This record gives sequence, C-alpha cells and structure tokens, in this order.
Amino acid sequence: MKILIYNEGVHDKEDWVKKVYPKGIHGALAEALSGHDVTVTTLDDAEEVVTEERLENTDVMLWWGHCAHDKVSDRVARCVADAVRRGMGIIFLHSAHLSKPFRLLMGTSCTLKWRDDDRERLWVAAPSHPIAAGLPEHFELAHEEMYGEFFDIPHPDETVFIGWFAGGEVFRSGVTFTRGAGHIFYFQPGHESFPTYYDVNIVRVIRNAVAWAAPIRRTGPLVCPNTAALEERK
Repeated sequence: MKILIYNEGVHDKEDWVKKVYPKGIHGALAEALSGHDVTVTTLDDAEEVVTEERLENTDVMLWWGHCAHDKVSDRVARCVADAVRRGMGIIFLHSAHLSKPFRLLMGTSCTLKWRDDDRERLWVAAPSHPIAAGLPEHFELAHEEMYGEFFDIPHPDETVFIGWFAGGEVFRSGVTFTRGAGHIFYFQPGHESFPTYYDVNIVRVIRNAVAWAAPIRRTGPLVCPNTAALEERK
C-alpha cells in the first residue's frame, strides 16, 4: 500500500527525543510499516508534499502532531479531510486529537485531560475487530502520557481499545469513525518521551489499522449534483 506519514518533526530535533527516536518518530513509524510504499513528510515540507494529487494516490495516511498544530495550513488540513471523505484511510496518533484535520472531521473540540508519565494498561474492548487481530486480552506500557475522559469526540463507530492508567483514569484509547467513504482510527499511545512505537503490540496495532483503513472505494469530487430521474415519471 501507498502510505504517507506526517510527523510535525518539532520535538524530533531535541536531544531528549533523539535519544528515544534517533530517526525521528516518523522513522520509527516507517520501520513499523516496512514492506509498504512509505513516504514521510514533516511540517518543514508538508505544504509541498501534502497536495490533492499526492493524497489521491495515498491509500492510508498517518498523522502525528503535538506542539505545532496551528502551524499547519488550513489548505493542508482541508485537503486531508476531503481526501478522507473521498476514501483515503487515516490514522491519527496521540496528540493528533487536536490537529486541524481531526477536528475538521470530528466537528467537536476533541479536548481531554492529561498528565505526563503514567503506567497504562490497554484493554481490547472489541476482540473481533480487525485492528485487534493477534493481540492479547490486554497489554501494558510502563511509561506513557495519561489521557483521560472526558474526551470530546462524537460517538465512535467502535471502541477498539480502552486505556486504564495507574493514576486511576480511563480513556477511549482506540476508536474508529467513518466519514464519507473514508475510515478513521484514532490511537492514543505515542508520547515522544517514551519508546512506545517500538513496542511489539503497538506495532501490531498500527499495521492492523493500516490494513483496516485501506480504501474500499474512492469517490470523485465532493459535489451535490442535480440528477435526472431513473424512471419515467407519468
């Protein structure tokens, strides 16, 4: 599949993140998706890379962002949201809950509560879902940023994972949506301070999600046509 990974790439320039992700977060994600045709873009070149033509030829996009959501142009955000509605799959990771494309597609504030560095136990809430294939009933991350309810999103099509944190909070950590012809998966783990994207179970989730989100059909431009009747009216 043709996959486009967007990572804003701001934290990746800092030494404390380089120690965890020497090739950047996008590099770890690309490694997790080895075997696919992967292209990487960051905030530095997103304006040139994320175009309607590129997205039309992308099966699934991954989006990771944190501190530079406002630096993403409205044009890029609209292009991504429109591509999803026309059939491109997309996976929003961790702090991408506040990204412009996610909020456009959700239509809500997408806010939540958070706390740095807690132990997380991820429970598989939909064991028959393709994204959960091959996973145990639950698995743990020794260190992850706590995200807690209330998560201001529309009611998901399905809640695949529920996260529990040692501090007592719970969170809808993996949820799916459909917008137009496109599949959307939001997945909470992935803070830049911790090696989450090297975890074998996290890699499995991401690979499963890419397969699940792949386009079933692609539609043309988003229009509201006036059409002729199929049957003769008397």
